[in-house]
Amino acid sequence: MSLPHALLTSLLEKPCTGAELARRFEKSIGHFWYATHQQIYKELGKLVADGFLEAQTLAASRGMQRRYEVRPEGRAELERWALLEADPRPVRDELLVRMRAAAVLGDLELGPEIRRHGILHRESLQRYLAIEAKDFPPGRERTHRDDLQYAVLRAGIAFEETWLAWSAHTLGGNTQGTTQGNTQGNTQGNTQGSTTPAGS
Repeated sequence: MSLPHALLTSLLEKPCTGAELARRFEKSIGHFWYATHQQIYKELGKLVADGFLEAQTLAASRGMQRRYEVRPEGRAELERWALLEADPRPVRDELLVRMRAAAVLGDLELGPEIRRHGILHRESLQRYLAIEAKDFPPGRERTHRDDLQYAVLRAGIAFEETWLAWSAHTLGGNTQGTTQGNTQGNTQGNTQGSTTPAGS
């Protein structure tokens, strides 16, 4: 995935300053594509230089700020990128490599680390379920844009549920009850589309 294109996506949803963009990024696209504030500001400068963004200087209480808005050239570039073919990326997870190393070494116990990861994955799952309940409640009519955003959110929910089931099986526990109940997406069915970051 391209960070510049993720930033173009966020700014098409809502033009804003760099500080506002960094905060919004953490609460939406940042769930599945991490970037530091320094990386975001660096890419914003490149996008302006490439003619994809318009930067307007604004007076603020703490000095001057720049408000970014996508230019037509930026929209065209995002459309070009969104339609590209891209193969699935292989899994890269350090914990899995450490488990392979433990198998070779023979006497290492990674159960506590797997359980710690499980706590973090469960926290992520609860955040996603809260977003689902708030933004996509049962019975609310959805647009095509909503369907795409919901599909991305459902992918995140499915990933966390699968990881928790895997960890329970790996630790020798019962795979039932790793999440709290079924989510509404399980009863309503998955929506189509999966490439547009979910808003929240």
